[in-house]
Amino acid sequence: MRLSQSAPGFRNLGAQAYETLREAIITLQLEPGQTVMETELADSLHISRTPIRDAFHLLISEQLIEVLPQRTKKIACISELKVKESSFVRLSLETSAFKLVAKQWDTLDHRYIKADKEINNLLREQSEAAAEQDIVQFLRLDEVFHERVLQLAGNETLLEVVYHMRGHLNRLRFLAMKELVLTKSLVQEHFELFDCLKNRDEAGVLQLLERHLGKLNSEIPPLREKFPHYFID
Repeated sequence: MRLSQSAPGFRNLGAQAYETLREAIITLQLEPGQTVMETELADSLHISRTPIRDAFHLLISEQLIEVLPQRTKKIACISELKVKESSFVRLSLETSAFKLVAKQWDTLDHRYIKADKEINNLLREQSEAAAEQDIVQFLRLDEVFHERVLQLAGNETLLEVVYHMRGHLNRLRFLAMKELVLTKSLVQEHFELFDCLKNRDEAGVLQLLERHLGKLNSEIPPLREKFPHYFID
């Protein structure tokens, strides 16, 4: 198995290993139920076992990796219950944050002028990723879109909570995008949602966000039927 390490920047090796392995889990490079070994992953990323061990601790705390008897570790299977619980909580949190951003949107405020340009560029990039069916890039940009709006709400705790919830949701979303080809409609929903934010349409934001984040539950049955070995409970 060959994994590509994320760009180093100024993060330590443990943080880099965590982000690399987390993305590999979300994009199913590391499949649900697959056994993982520190030595193999360390060799693949050309680092020592210590940062891999640090990354494992974080991924175990997120329930993306499970510890089996004799200290064997495997990628956790997708829990339908966990996905539904995470989806409910994320929808509740993001609805409040997005409505707040819509209420406060100010076309004369430098923060919102900057955000407008950044998000428009981001959505154009996401449209290109959708056209090319680049699901990994599309999903990354999808997360950046939501994070950028949440940043405008000014709640760092919310950002952190939602980030950790996305691990369980995004594995299923990646699988759905790959199998059901949903990227084009998702881009359009982002454009519509962004228009509602800029128009300070709180009711529209609520309606679109519920549709945007709530559709995942209906996608579970066909995916479970095709990939029963990926799921648990």
